Amino acid sequence: MPLKPTTWLWSTGLALAAGIGSYALLHREPPLDFNADVRPILNQQCIACHGGVKRSGGFSLLFREEALAPTESGKPAIVPGDPDGSEFIRRLTLHDPEERMPLDAPPLSEAEIQTLRQWIKQGAAWEDHWAYLPPRSAEAPPDTSGWARNALDQFVLSRLQAAGLRPNPEADRATLLRRVSLDLTGLPPRWEDVQAFQQDTSPDAYEKVVDRLLASPHFGERWASLWLDLARYADTKGYEKDQHRNIWRFRDYVIGAFNADKPFDEFTREQLAGDLLPHPTDTQLIATAFHRNTTNNDEGGTDDEEFRTAAILDRVNTTWEVWQGTTMGCVQCHSHPYDPFRHEEYYQLMAFFNNTRDEDVPDESPTLKQFAPEDSSKLASLRRWVAQHTAPQHVATQLATLDRTLRITEPKVHPHSFDSLTKAALSDNKYLAVDHQGFARIPHLPLRGASQALIRHTRGQPGGRIELRCDAADGPLLGTLAFSEKGERFQTTLISLQPTPGIHDVYFVFHDPRRPTGNVAQLEWVVFGDVLPGATQPGFGPVKDTLLALLNEGDRTPILYENPDDFFRTTQQFERGNWLVKGDTVTPGVPHALADFPETLPRNRLGLAQWLVSADNPLTARVTVNRFWEQLFGTGLVETVEDFGTQGAKPSHPQLLDWLAVQFQQEYGWRIKPLLRTLVTSAAYRQASTFTPEKRELDPANRLLSRGPRVRLSAEMLRDQALAVSGLLSEKIGGPSVMPPQPDGIWQVVYSGMEWRQSEGEDAFRRGLYTYWRRSTPYPSMVTFDAPVREVCVSRRIRTNTPLQALVLLNDTVYVTAARALAHHAARHSAAPDEALRQAYRQALLREPDTRQLAVLRQLYDATLATYQQTPDEARRMLGLPATAAPPPSFATVAQSGNAPVPPLLHQASLTVVANALLNLDAFVTKE
Repeated sequence: MPLKPTTWLWSTGLALAAGIGSYALLHREPPLDFNADVRPILNQQCIACHGGVKRSGGFSLLFREEALAPTESGKPAIVPGDPDGSEFIRRLTLHDPEERMPLDAPPLSEAEIQTLRQWIKQGAAWEDHWAYLPPRSAEAPPDTSGWARNALDQFVLSRLQAAGLRPNPEADRATLLRRVSLDLTGLPPRWEDVQAFQQDTSPDAYEKVVDRLLASPHFGERWASLWLDLARYADTKGYEKDQHRNIWRFRDYVIGAFNADKPFDEFTREQLAGDLLPHPTDTQLIATAFHRNTTNNDEGGTDDEEFRTAAILDRVNTTWEVWQGTTMGCVQCHSHPYDPFRHEEYYQLMAFFNNTRDEDVPDESPTLKQFAPEDSSKLASLRRWVAQHTAPQHVATQLATLDRTLRITEPKVHPHSFDSLTKAALSDNKYLAVDHQGFARIPHLPLRGASQALIRHTRGQPGGRIELRCDAADGPLLGTLAFSEKGERFQTTLISLQPTPGIHDVYFVFHDPRRPTGNVAQLEWVVFGDVLPGATQPGFGPVKDTLLALLNEGDRTPILYENPDDFFRTTQQFERGNWLVKGDTVTPGVPHALADFPETLPRNRLGLAQWLVSADNPLTARVTVNRFWEQLFGTGLVETVEDFGTQGAKPSHPQLLDWLAVQFQQEYGWRIKPLLRTLVTSAAYRQASTFTPEKRELDPANRLLSRGPRVRLSAEMLRDQALAVSGLLSEKIGGPSVMPPQPDGIWQVVYSGMEWRQSEGEDAFRRGLYTYWRRSTPYPSMVTFDAPVREVCVSRRIRTNTPLQALVLLNDTVYVTAARALAHHAARHSAAPDEALRQAYRQALLREPDTRQLAVLRQLYDATLATYQQTPDEARRMLGLPATAAPPPSFATVAQSGNAPVPPLLHQASLTVVANALLNLDAFVTKE
């Protein structure tokens, strides 16, 4: 039956449309990947002028809504689906250099312009950066070769096979044991350990070694070294004076946390907000010293608020680098130029940290007092007094107040809070100094009905006094501090007050009629509160003396401590990052580009810590596992350990990174030891580090993991290894920092009487972790091997290779001393030169020397011996002996070398030169 004309036209059109549609489906352009194809062009070519720092022409490419918004012309520069109608594309293709973009730079390539045209044509879709999306655990690719030992290896093998590469065979047992020992404990194994491992034929021999190392008390020391770089730990305050800071207990906390395998989420909460946990322990309070490692400026004339603010900014930047792998510092001044973090969000983060009690003062308040065992009876007597002189229903509260006063003594009011100074000034800008009949005011102080005040001051002449008056210099008397004897030292005194409710101006009025000129006294701080009940009861005087004795003595560690409500600070944006130019008020919050901040969390540091380790946070787990990977393999899966943003390196194995992140959170419960066990028992880690010309071409930096890691040891490991193989290393764990030998004249710092007083006994040979760290003059050999100064957080030590490093290994006192001890050990092992040389080689490198290596060592020994036979005084100098002293009786006697006996002193000195050379070998300074 013939079709009607209308039916024919309809059916023909339908067929034609279907054909065109099929052609379009077959020939349409593939969708672009915004992160892989488009964002790199925008970041490299455009965003410097059109992003977080600048918005030239009112056009920004930082966020999609900004990119599509009207510009200063009133029209959008990008019209999704219409590249020809988009001013963005037009300006890229102009020939006039005054109009063509980018200005004052080479034009984009045709390929780049075509990519951007295609992107707009496809709708100008936007994607979040991969690091800001939650990690997802992918199924590990199958392995039919049998090489993989765990799922980690399956991801690695898949990449290798795609690149046409094969993994290396497993490293020999001596190399593998040295590698994993250094990685897990920072120390080499003993020769006996190597022999035992080589003789263990059980299938789980290596796993048993790993478990033993994970359980070693030295495990915590090795990993604490990494964390102290992040925490910018030092034994001094920084800046020009760079005075001592008593903060070593934080280092001990970190060591203990790693040894105990404290879950990383708990580790995070304690360091960022241990003081905000319910009933915090001393350990949890000391953990907060993580953010008291900020620098503190004691120089005269400095503004405490300026440097308090600098410390808070550092805490924001450090928190984001350590837990989020994000460079946040630039957002202080403007929105991030490359990542989706807005200027105001920086100050929302700052609001979390802005209400801690520290105020850049010399005594570094707040601090936690550590009581000595002999203080226990004093503490007991104070508690008994409180219990006897407090209503039963209030005893627990009053005991808590006493404990908080003794241990933390907050909230202090410091001299910079005084105003209306009359015949008064801030001495060195840190202490309140007032003359006779002078006064100073604390404005708007919440007295809260306090019946007592603690005042830390210098004592004036007998007969002098300080009166505390309410609302005026001649107002109602609150209390009096009278001086009964003279003293220059600062001390803390307890005085009684007339209880006064509400908020008042409090005037401190100074009197000393017998001293009309000069300071009556100086004040360091004052605390108002009800410290010790029973002030009118018999026996109060001795109890008060006990309280003051405890307050005036003891060892204190800087901690974080939150402001009470009466001292709450508002947080405002800084215009262009200038702390003196305040903008809008902000409340605590996190960037919108990341996980939402749940309403159930408190808007304080504890809430922030909980948010950081929540299951929804996309960065913390990734950043953390990447950091541990970098320590073992030499380079992170994301090479820029400190920057997971759009300008950071792309992950070499993205699925593996996410798999590890999910395992760390969900399977390991944030525990680090199972994570490290997975890494070091993998076949990828156990590979030999040798490489072929093919691998040098296809995987030159070992980013595909086609071979085992081979990197130079860290500064601390180099020193510790030298001391360990020579038998000098002290195994003492924890305690205050020590001062091992260093060259004279290093500590020449103005405004400081600090001296390097060399430690004696085993303290001179403790691990590098315990070396006293002064920011202005750090231990020189450590800095030579790329240890940071630790003024700021350092996520990644960049390894350098300089001639000065070899000079340190050859001449530094520590390495020369280690060489002497290693030579002495080898000489005691055997009197025959060849056997002594063999023993020294075994001890240092954990393997037997072959014939060629032994011949080279013997050649060096013979040449050195010939020199010392001509210049015996040089031999004495090499051994550190006086010119006329007899050699120690412990020096071995050599039976024969050639046809003549060798004097013990010359033999020992020649062996020392050989040992020094061994400690400089590439095989010794490298983990391979």
